[in-house]
Amino acid sequence: MDPISLQLDTENLGWLVSLLSEHPEWLSAKVKFFLPNKDLGSGNEALELRQTVSLQLRELHAQGTATWQEFINCVCMELDVPLDLEVLLLSTWGHGEGFPSPSEADEESQPESQLHHGLKRPHQSCESSPCPKQSRKQQLELAKKYLQLLRTSARQRYGDKLPGPGQPLSSRQAYVPPILQWGRTTAPFDTQEGVMMGDPKTEDGADMSIWDLVNTRAEKGPRVTVLLGKAGMGKTTLARRLCQGWADGHLHRFQALFFFEFRQLNLVTSFLTLPQLLFDLYLSPEAGRDAVFQYLEENANEVLLIFDGLEEALASCSSGETVGPEDPGSALALFASLCRGKLLPGCWVIATSRPGKLPACLPTEAAIVHMWGFDGPRVEEYVGRFFSDELLQKSALAELRANRHLQSMCAVPALCQVACLCLCRLLPGSSPGQSSALLSTVTQNYAQMVLALSPRGYLDAESLLGLSELALLGLQTGKVIFSAGDIPPSMMVFGIARGLLTSFCIYTGPGHQETVYAFTHHSLQEFFAALYLMASPKVDKDTLVRYVTLNSRWLLRTKSRPGLLDHLPTFLAGLASRACHSFLSRLMQKDEVWVGTKQAAVVQALRKLATRRLTGPKVVELCHCVGETQEAELAGLMAQSLPDQLPFHNFPLTYVDLAALTNILRHRDAPIHLDFEGCPPEPRCPEALAGCGKVENLSFKSRKCGDAFAEALSRSLPTMGSLKKLGLAGSKITARGISHLVQALPSCPYLEEVSFQDNQLKDQEVLNIVEVLSCLPQLRKLDLSRNNVSVTTLLCLTKVAVTRPSIKMLQVRKEDLVILLSPPTENAAEPQGSPDLQGNASQRKEARGRSLTLRLQNCQLTVQDVEMLIAQLQEGPHLDEVDLSGNQLEDEGCQRMAEAAPQLHITGKLDLSDNGLSVAGVHRVLSAVSTCRTLADLHISLLHKTVVLTFVPKMEEQEGTQGRVPVLDSLVPQMPSELPLHSSRIRLTYCGLQAQHLEQLCTALRGSCSLSHLDLSGNALGDEGATQLAQQLPGLGTLQSLNLSENGFSLDTAFSLAQCFSTVQWLFHVNVSFESQVVIMRGDRRTRDLSAGGSLPEFPARAQFLRFGQRCIPRSFCLTECPLEPLSVTRLCETLEKCPGPLEVKLSCGVLSDQSLDALLGHLPQLPQLSLLQLNQTELSPGSLFLLANFFSLCPRVQKVDLRSLYHVTLHFRSNEEQKGGRCGRFTGCGLSQEHVEPLCKLLRKCEDLSQLDLSANQLGDDGLRCLLECLPRVPISGSLDLSHNGISQESALCLVETLPSCSRVREASVNLGSQKSFWIHFSQQEEAGKMLRLSECSFGPEHMPRLATGLSQAQQLTELTLTRCCLGLQDLTVLLSLVTRPEGLLSLRVEEPWVGRAGVLALLKICTQASGNITEISISETQQQLCIQLEFPRQENPEAVALRLSHCDLETHHSLLVRQLMETCTRLQQLSLSQVNLCDVSSLLLQSLLLALSELKKFRLASCRVSSQGLAHLAFGLSHCHHLEELDLSNNPLGKEDTKVLMGALEGKCWLKRLDLSNFLLGGPTLAVLTEGLSHMTRLQSLCLSYNQIGDTGAQHLAAVLPGLPELRKIDLSANNIGLAGGVQLAESLTLCKHLEELKLGCNAVGNPTALGLAQGLPQHLRVLHLPSSRLGPEGALSLGQALDGCPHLEEISLAENSLAGGVPHFRQGLPLLRHIDLVSCDIDNQTAKPLTANFVLCPALEEILLSWNLLGDEAAAELARVLPRMGRLKRVDLEKNRITAHGAWLLAEGLAQGSGIQVIRLWNNPIPADSAQRLQSQEPRLDFAFFHNQPQASRGT
Repeated sequence: MDPISLQLDTENLGWLVSLLSEHPEWLSAKVKFFLPNKDLGSGNEALELRQTVSLQLRELHAQGTATWQEFINCVCMELDVPLDLEVLLLSTWGHGEGFPSPSEADEESQPESQLHHGLKRPHQSCESSPCPKQSRKQQLELAKKYLQLLRTSARQRYGDKLPGPGQPLSSRQAYVPPILQWGRTTAPFDTQEGVMMGDPKTEDGADMSIWDLVNTRAEKGPRVTVLLGKAGMGKTTLARRLCQGWADGHLHRFQALFFFEFRQLNLVTSFLTLPQLLFDLYLSPEAGRDAVFQYLEENANEVLLIFDGLEEALASCSSGETVGPEDPGSALALFASLCRGKLLPGCWVIATSRPGKLPACLPTEAAIVHMWGFDGPRVEEYVGRFFSDELLQKSALAELRANRHLQSMCAVPALCQVACLCLCRLLPGSSPGQSSALLSTVTQNYAQMVLALSPRGYLDAESLLGLSELALLGLQTGKVIFSAGDIPPSMMVFGIARGLLTSFCIYTGPGHQETVYAFTHHSLQEFFAALYLMASPKVDKDTLVRYVTLNSRWLLRTKSRPGLLDHLPTFLAGLASRACHSFLSRLMQKDEVWVGTKQAAVVQALRKLATRRLTGPKVVELCHCVGETQEAELAGLMAQSLPDQLPFHNFPLTYVDLAALTNILRHRDAPIHLDFEGCPPEPRCPEALAGCGKVENLSFKSRKCGDAFAEALSRSLPTMGSLKKLGLAGSKITARGISHLVQALPSCPYLEEVSFQDNQLKDQEVLNIVEVLSCLPQLRKLDLSRNNVSVTTLLCLTKVAVTRPSIKMLQVRKEDLVILLSPPTENAAEPQGSPDLQGNASQRKEARGRSLTLRLQNCQLTVQDVEMLIAQLQEGPHLDEVDLSGNQLEDEGCQRMAEAAPQLHITGKLDLSDNGLSVAGVHRVLSAVSTCRTLADLHISLLHKTVVLTFVPKMEEQEGTQGRVPVLDSLVPQMPSELPLHSSRIRLTYCGLQAQHLEQLCTALRGSCSLSHLDLSGNALGDEGATQLAQQLPGLGTLQSLNLSENGFSLDTAFSLAQCFSTVQWLFHVNVSFESQVVIMRGDRRTRDLSAGGSLPEFPARAQFLRFGQRCIPRSFCLTECPLEPLSVTRLCETLEKCPGPLEVKLSCGVLSDQSLDALLGHLPQLPQLSLLQLNQTELSPGSLFLLANFFSLCPRVQKVDLRSLYHVTLHFRSNEEQKGGRCGRFTGCGLSQEHVEPLCKLLRKCEDLSQLDLSANQLGDDGLRCLLECLPRVPISGSLDLSHNGISQESALCLVETLPSCSRVREASVNLGSQKSFWIHFSQQEEAGKMLRLSECSFGPEHMPRLATGLSQAQQLTELTLTRCCLGLQDLTVLLSLVTRPEGLLSLRVEEPWVGRAGVLALLKICTQASGNITEISISETQQQLCIQLEFPRQENPEAVALRLSHCDLETHHSLLVRQLMETCTRLQQLSLSQVNLCDVSSLLLQSLLLALSELKKFRLASCRVSSQGLAHLAFGLSHCHHLEELDLSNNPLGKEDTKVLMGALEGKCWLKRLDLSNFLLGGPTLAVLTEGLSHMTRLQSLCLSYNQIGDTGAQHLAAVLPGLPELRKIDLSANNIGLAGGVQLAESLTLCKHLEELKLGCNAVGNPTALGLAQGLPQHLRVLHLPSSRLGPEGALSLGQALDGCPHLEEISLAENSLAGGVPHFRQGLPLLRHIDLVSCDIDNQTAKPLTANFVLCPALEEILLSWNLLGDEAAAELARVLPRMGRLKRVDLEKNRITAHGAWLLAEGLAQGSGIQVIRLWNNPIPADSAQRLQSQEPRLDFAFFHNQPQASRGT
């Protein structure tokens, strides 16, 4: 051994070498200093650093003792050497003064100097020369004396004391440590080791020792510990217990301990330094303050500082606020600096606090420890220590064990002590249970304590009230420490003598000491404050109620300093109980009424709070208050007011809190859900739930839940009879805790959902939980997500899922693990393992009868695992879904699963995605499923890592599973299936397939069963592959679609695929998009399913629908996004020549030159099968217009040429068999101007059968239009010409008027220069005798009137002119009428202007006087702002006749001239119509005179007009002289009875009348008699309308008597006349005698079946219209009418709406050849009636409109309609609103429309069709209308 090791042991040598290895440069400098002639660096380069240091030390030691001692002194002086090593080195080799010898050092410093070797001191620079230190021995002596003084002082302060008043034993004897639990940060290392080793006492941090707070082995752990506990948990007692333990030598680690209370530090107003805090406020050293503080700094890691009551710190401190070593600061700032290592770096700090928002100055790594008070054993231990008398001890324990509520209150240590004090007084002389009955609440405990501390039970009311007032004042001002001046001496003596107050000395500053007083506990101060509020006469009820509030305990995020009044409401509630009534009365010596009034006020305040919606913490607070009152009615009110779901988030949850909540829930009737999330729980708090039968859902989510919590919960679960859902997530439960829960779960038979998410469970725990499933018959869901489960365990779980009939889904996805189970009605009995083979077979059959969903995603399954899985599943049930995505199966595993799939009874999908499949594996999977008859879809995409197989059940399995209820929940999404059951689809997308793979691929595909859709998009086939595939395609069977997109094709591929039209029979559509590489080949769409949500169900009518008359379906070739040069066009056309027809070609090429277009048009005549050519999104030159116009003459087959904006071209062709018809040319938006008109017209002249020409949206202007109108007579147009939106003005409108004489074939023209900008001319094939012209919004002015009149005068064939809003004023119209002259003929002029409605009848008649011709018709409508005048030319005048008529006039002088003028112009007037006008008396008198003078008047109408009684008299008098009237309309006039009589008088003598309309005329008894009398003379009457008159049966009988006398009657309308059965029968008999009747309307009358039967017996043969809506007809009447109408040759309309015709719709055999409209709305027609009804429709070939809305029609009826739609060529509209048609029925209707029907719209609003399905249907077939309003842009929602 070397000489150094001889004098220094190996351990110290190692420390010295380690120390010097950290300072190699310093050591080298010292070696050079002491050994200048030696070079120790050469040759030692290869040595390690420690070896080099050892070598240098040997060399120094070899120089002798003097050199070595001097070197050692340098080490100790200049380097930061641990103190114990420094002492040992100096005492052995040092030569400084003041250092002891080795033996002396051992004697004096060894007990106090077991120092940590890692502590460093600031060292001097190595450049400084050695200097002598201070006397280390003196410093150590001073430090030793101070440390001994600290221990002595601690023993005196916290050691054993004599029992105080009311305290049988000392606090030390009775002390029991509370439950402690590590919180936010990690526990000390030894505790963690216990967790890893499975020590049951440390798994969740519970039951830790108080000495673990300063564990000596946690060197790297946090040195700041915060102890959190609610009031009364014993935080201060524990802190003092630590001080006592240190004084007794238990904490060997610490040499010094300082204890501070923030409630005392708050009294220090000046700033302090750390030495002042330690020495002036705690204990000052006798001498050497600086030396002692320096020693403390050097040994800071052996210093412990305890700060009690951190929540009471008054000053605020930010996270960065600290002070330096010598800087003064507040107490909290010094605390922050100590915690953050700014002061005494390395020291230990313990702080106690109530729960709340911790100060920001605390470091984030500080450890949090929760104090939870006492559990049951600790309570009993405390009671056992408290009572020294064995008999009292047994009695007290018996009382506690018998009273569970008292035992739960004793969980708070402070209350436990109070209860023991009370029991100490109450037990002697009391019977069992009597004492505990007096301690039912916390308040009663304190009240009994006051009685116990009072001598002989005497209550000193004055002193107690004084003390109570002091307590309240202190709480209100935030004072918990009182000076001597705050308390009267007598009260001070009273409080101290009874142990209610405690006194102690505090240091308020350097040299300042003061004796202060405080209540023995803060809760005692709160009790006395509440006592003052209840007992003091100075406090009224209103003041008292203001203190009854709920202080939320949501403190973790909000409040850092809890309020001092937090528990005051609880004590107030307790004092309001009946049990405290006598105590208060005894204290106050008041009557019971006075005390009861105050108690009732508190209870009423709590009653109001009980009905409010409160947060979780306030609910708990209120539970405490209500429990203190002991009012069962109040508890019931609160319990019933709680919401069904009660959440509690983010506040500490104690046993006492949960017990208070449970006590309230016992009064509740309805079940409740409790959700605790983020609430740190006391480990034993679930025990409080025992016996709570109202909790239906219980959920805990907190990392603080451990095994102790689980064990406590397991004891309570079997007693919770209503529990259906249990959640325990995010906890630290291990195998021990789970074992307790597993044992408890079978005792919870009503559980429906259990969740153990995120609990770090291992394999065995998971299996143990799953084994319990058989014991939980009601269980629906088990959630074990985010736990540690291996692959082996997963396979065990799959075996359980397969063999246990109750499981319907097992889902494992990364961290998710969920098991869903079936409800009891679906559960099969668990297999019992009978040896009987027949029994095993029945079990297998039973297993097959259920279905299972299995998802094992991202589980790292391999091929070997798959083999085990297949073996398990083969004998298992039907599998709705098997998802193995995200595993490691690779090619072999995927192939094996695909091969086994047909035997696994999969009825949904098999997902093998993301399993490492290769291109070779694609062929293996495809070959494996090629013969599978149940495969519906195979989707493989290697790029997207997708491998999904979708299956459909076999036919026998479908039949066997029809009765099963489908499984629908959020975790089982339904797999979309777009294919019918008999077809399959294979998608091999983005798999890297090349041409070389096609042969093998096609070989596998040939064996596929019912392959309908093949998708090979996203591969690399190229042109070579396309050519090969075109050759192989005929051998692949009948496909419905083939997708070859994104395969690197060129234009040659398009030509190759086009050739397939002639070789592949199923091919009807080829779509090729060159740039986007989209290549799709499809069959006929009409057999595909529409719904993306699943194949549509079959209906009996579907088979009939599919047997529609087959017509030739066109083939379609679409080529887009490709350049088309003339050579490409030629090649394309040559390729398409061999294609069978009809053929549609759609091209889109960006830009098409005139040469290419010319080449294309030149080849089109060689394509006789071509029916359509489209050029979409293709830019053309302006010259293309002339090429297309000339094409009419080049190709006789072209039916329509449509060119839009030189960008879209459509050519329609007709077949050779079709008859020639009118052709259509549309050239819109092509920039046509005047210069193009003549060349275009020249080309169009060659088209002899041009029907329509559309030149709208061009740039013709007025000049171009004039030029076109000049050329128009030579262009053979037979239909219409559209010139809208061509920038024209009034000039063009006038030009049109002037041109009309030269255009003999024009029959109608209309011009609108307003917003519509329309210009239409309609032609006829022959010359028209009469023409119509409509001019709208032309803004004519006075200057235009002469020219307009000239044009009208010359256009003699123009018979009707309408001027609508053309700014034509009254004067302009007068001028126009005066200027228009013609040799002969008629001209009708209609003017619609706003001023017409305001001018009045007189002004309008005055205009008529200026007409140059005779007026034959006048019609005025003020509401419609319309004036109509018909002129007859030439004008004929007869002065003598005028003079004769004037002789009958009785007008005033100023109107005589107007009458004369009217009689001159209106001498030939035959029709006068006044509609919706206001007639004044003057106008009526004028009309009377005019009527007297009109000998030729045939028609008079006065409808919806307002006329006075005097005016009606004038009109009636005038009408009475119009004996030649043929039509009279007096409908809808608001008349009284007298006015009606006056007008009815005008009917006398009207024997020439043919039409009479008295609708809504208020016909009554007298007027009806006049009417029937008049009707008897109207033998020429053809039309009679009496609707809405309420004539009733009496009126019907009168009419029935006169109707046979009207032989010419053609039309009668008696709707809404309140006619009943009697009147209806008589009318039916009468109407059968009207042989010429054509229209019969009897709707809205309750005529019933008898009337229908009567009509059926003799319906007129000429009947055209029959309306019987809402007539109370039944099936019998409808059938009789149907039989009578069958074969009626003239019937056009029939309405039987709103009658109950279920099963009784008319049945036709012969049909109705002219029927156009049938209304069967709301007739209760269902699917059963639909078939004969649609058969009727087929027998009505002229039918245009069918109304079947608001019935009961479903999909079968829709199928019947769809079947007949193609056979109804003239049908335009079908209304099926508000029926029961689904998406399937709508799809059938769309298919029916596609068969060539001419229907314009089918209304389907408010049928049960989802909005997305409606949108898809409407996008495919726009004629299906799902909107509320017709033509609404988006589909309506389904019902």
